Amino acid sequence: MFAVVSMFAKRQSALAAAAGRPPQPRSLKGAFGPVLAFLRRPPVAVAGAAALLFGAVALFVAVLGDPSAGLPSARVDLKREVRAVAPPPTGLEAFTAGMTGAYQDLAAAEATPGATGEATLTLPDGATVAGAGAAITAPRLAASSPLVQAPIAGLSEPGPSGALPVIAADGRVPAQAYARPFRANGKPRVAMIVGGLGLNAVTTRAAIERLPPEITLSFVPYAEGLQGWIDLARAHGHEVMIEIPMEPTGYPDNDPGPYTLLASGGAADVEAKLPWLLGRVTGYFGVMNYLGDRFMASDAGFSAFMSELRRRGVAFVDDGLARRRPGAWSRATVDHVVDETQSPTAIMGRLTAVEALAKQRGAALGTGFGYPVTVEAVARWAAGLDARGLQLAPASALTRSG
Repeated sequence: MFAVVSMFAKRQSALAAAAGRPPQPRSLKGAFGPVLAFLRRPPVAVAGAAALLFGAVALFVAVLGDPSAGLPSARVDLKREVRAVAPPPTGLEAFTAGMTGAYQDLAAAEATPGATGEATLTLPDGATVAGAGAAITAPRLAASSPLVQAPIAGLSEPGPSGALPVIAADGRVPAQAYARPFRANGKPRVAMIVGGLGLNAVTTRAAIERLPPEITLSFVPYAEGLQGWIDLARAHGHEVMIEIPMEPTGYPDNDPGPYTLLASGGAADVEAKLPWLLGRVTGYFGVMNYLGDRFMASDAGFSAFMSELRRRGVAFVDDGLARRRPGAWSRATVDHVVDETQSPTAIMGRLTAVEALAKQRGAALGTGFGYPVTVEAVARWAAGLDARGLQLAPASALTRSG
């Protein structure tokens, strides 16, 4: 207890003595020594210099303004272009995929004939055929032998999408009633079908007006205004056909449209789609296949198709893919496709082959697509057939009972 009191008394005495002295002055070195020592470290010094420079620039801009404020400037909004999504193809587009480039704007071509620079072909009778890019120059023919206007009474019945062909109560059949009348003169017969019509108005009209009436014309079922084209063709004397899209190899990448008859569909698929196809128009004597190597190889589907044609009295002409398949009311098979190569020289070579086959066996059937070069070549070729000892016949004249 005494020691504690003694220590407290000594502390009080020291405090009392210090309270009576004046304060001792402190130097700057003593006051800021720790700070200066911290700033002397290299990393701290560099950071401090950078901060000082940034502050100086900021002060300069704040006082004097933006140094580039007086220079010209521009502002651009950058936007990523949105690529439009193409709509799904229509039935017509699907049917004609891959062949629309073959059509020419013949009205424009008339202003610049011979645009392709292909040499003109001179036929034995002196007629000439221009290249694929030239206008059709074959003369227009007067409508001198019109066919009976369709529909003919008793040869149709109402269907889900239009009138369907039927055998009349008195036994008349569309395959005969709508065919072009023909009388053989003893010469070898040649027939030609020009197909793919209705897609291009200028080419279709040229085929109707410039080809002789014995040439059979075949139309695409998806074409707009189809009955009008059928009526015009018959008024010029042409018998007509409708093309039936059928499943080809490569389907669905190679797709002839929404009403394509499918190999795997069997009779049910034919029953569902064929009435729409047959009901598009009236006035045709028969139908042709469009593509269809896979469909025509299917027993169930193709047999159902042929049976329906037979029941309705409609002819069927195939392009060579179903040569040995019977059925329909009447049948024929094409011997030569004349325009697989679309040049006047190649087409005339194939037409010559049709002639040679007709002379060999008495009759031959060719077909071609409605390309301008095909229409031109066939028109010029047909004009000289009689002089070469041949008779031009409609395709129906070469059909036989199925």
